[in-house]
Amino acid sequence: METPEPKKKKKIVPIILVLVVGLILFYVFNKITYARHHEDTDDAQIDNDINPVMARITGYVDQIRFEDNQLVHKGDTLVLLDDRDLQIRVEQAEAALENAKAGVTVAEANVSSAIANFETAKSTSEASRIRVWKATTDYTRYENLLKDKAIAQQKFDVAKAEKESAEAGQVIAQHQQAAASAMVEAAKKQISVANANVTLKHADLDYAKLQLSYATIIAPASGLASKKSIQPGQLVNAGANLFAIVSNNSVYVVANFKETQLEQMQKGNSVEVIVDAYPNTKLEGTIDNFSAATGAKFSLLPPDNATGNFVKVIQRVPVKIILKNSEALKDKLRPGMSVKVSVKVS
Repeated sequence: METPEPKKKKKIVPIILVLVVGLILFYVFNKITYARHHEDTDDAQIDNDINPVMARITGYVDQIRFEDNQLVHKGDTLVLLDDRDLQIRVEQAEAALENAKAGVTVAEANVSSAIANFETAKSTSEASRIRVWKATTDYTRYENLLKDKAIAQQKFDVAKAEKESAEAGQVIAQHQQAAASAMVEAAKKQISVANANVTLKHADLDYAKLQLSYATIIAPASGLASKKSIQPGQLVNAGANLFAIVSNNSVYVVANFKETQLEQMQKGNSVEVIVDAYPNTKLEGTIDNFSAATGAKFSLLPPDNATGNFVKVIQRVPVKIILKNSEALKDKLRPGMSVKVSVKVS
């Protein structure tokens, strides 16, 4: 009665083997099918726009109005530098501007005075012209009378002297009129010079105010203020990095795909992203763009393939991926986090 048991076992073993082989084939088939329609990489990271904030002037730190890794908003005042010397420069520039404006007033008054002098010289010149005309007329009349011996020589000599005196006076008056006219033109040019000086002092004042504004350092974008490297009382030089702001509205992924994986990838392809720190949450996204060159080409020391030691290496191309549903992890994602990326291709 016990002999049939080995036969039953012999029948079960092939069935199990068939099931195992079937599962393996099914798994392999799914993997092959998946691989034909997806391109995967784990050489990918979360990235974000990081705005470095630098000092635009040299000065001592007066106040710091944020803590490291604090959420700030665009336009918030974060750092104040000691601006007392800059305030003095603004006041000096304002005084220089007022002085330049007074110079314009003086130049305009000089023009008015020069015009008045010119009008006086013009009237004098006209009077001298009339005097010359009268003296010439008298001289001609006395000359004719002298020929007819109707007058004495003395009267003719007086008329001649008067004529010569009038003509000399006319020359002087004309020279004075010309000089007065030149003075008017010179005074008008002084107005132009004075106005140019006002423009220059305006620019000096604007520059002083601009320098003063640099003493107030504001947030260029909204996000987390991090990597603070300053303390109150510290001297910072122009161009020094003070801190950085990591934007909270532009999280994306940069995935470095092998060049052999790019054949069927294109902008707009759907992407599945899994963050290593949060493996139970799947994020969705789309390909936004491809880097203009390989990562190696943009490196600090790009490879020189023209040397005799060339070894062909598969290059990787950075691909930017825009996330669609990152709200669930919005406050948790940080630039530099590792992710796994799977791109669906046709």
